[in-house]
Amino acid sequence: MIQHIDITDSDLRSTIKLKEICFGGNRNLKIYGTLQCKSGKRLKRENRVFFLSENEATDNGFRPCGHCMKTEYKKWIYLTTK
Repeated sequence: MIQHIDITDSDLRSTIKLKEICFGGNRNLKIYGTLQCKSGKRLKRENRVFFLSENEATDNGFRPCGHCMKTEYKKWIYLTTK
């Protein structure tokens, strides 16, 4: 997990281009989603974190975004309400 406040904008762009970052998340709400998600783009820099994979996000206790990852979110809801 990489915190946005710990990486420069140029390093962030190159890391995304190299596919070393594939998902973004909200550190406070523990939600992760795609980098194209409108909800994620509105996050404050100090609350934004980045992940290489979905597994990394879920291992850190994050849940899928209900906007950009609807299928994964529905699976998560189903599994948590059992």
